[in-house]
Amino acid sequence: MDRVREGLIPAVLGTAVTAAGYAMKQNRRTNKMLSDTIVGFGLAHIVLGAIDLVEQTPGCLFIL
Repeated sequence: MDRVREGLIPAVLGTAVTAAGYAMKQNRRTNKMLSDTIVGFGLAHIVLGAIDLVEQTPGCLFIL
């Protein structure tokens, strides 16, 4: 069985949360601050997942 890379789950979760926040933004009845907060949390998950993915790459040029 293949192993799931460490940062993949947060990155995928962040993509789903960002999409949900963006969909909430399109609805005029929802609170704008709430939808912006959800988009922000989703983007933070994407960034942190990407950092984990890059950190696990063998021969990576980035020093974190």
